[in-house]
Amino acid sequence: MVIAALDTPLGPATAASDGDALTGFWFVGQKYYPRGVADWTRSPDAAPFAALREWLSAYFAGQGPACPFPLRPEGTAFQRAVWALLLTIPHGETTTYGRLAAELAARQGLPSMSAQAVGGAVGHNPISLLIPCHRVLGASGALTGYAGGIEKKEALLRLEGARF
Repeated sequence: MVIAALDTPLGPATAASDGDALTGFWFVGQKYYPRGVADWTRSPDAAPFAALREWLSAYFAGQGPACPFPLRPEGTAFQRAVWALLLTIPHGETTTYGRLAAELAARQGLPSMSAQAVGGAVGHNPISLLIPCHRVLGASGALTGYAGGIEKKEALLRLEGARF
């Protein structure tokens, strides 16, 4: 695992890669920031960090760029299923934890699923921003539960022109 420090308009971030795919993207100091990052190998030029820098530049310029490199988040099968659903939320749109739970239940042939369990998986998303957990709102449409902080969630949604 290699990492790179990145600057964003919302503050410093850390990206991680397995050499091929992006495995992590965290705002420095966010909730669930990985332990031991200081001991990881720094390799700012490793793939896909150059492409990530270009993606971040386009994203923060207000574009909704497609991700040009593979994402490989590590987590349980349930977490990965939730994160895959997050990738279906279009740029500039939002959904709720309850809607995600209903969609995942339907995909798995279950009568229902806990929105709180889905919320836990959303909160532990290791590739913030690119796997758009910031697009998930509370049942009433309230800004809730962003590991990077509510102020970042609001800034990202405003950047995307999302209604909330």
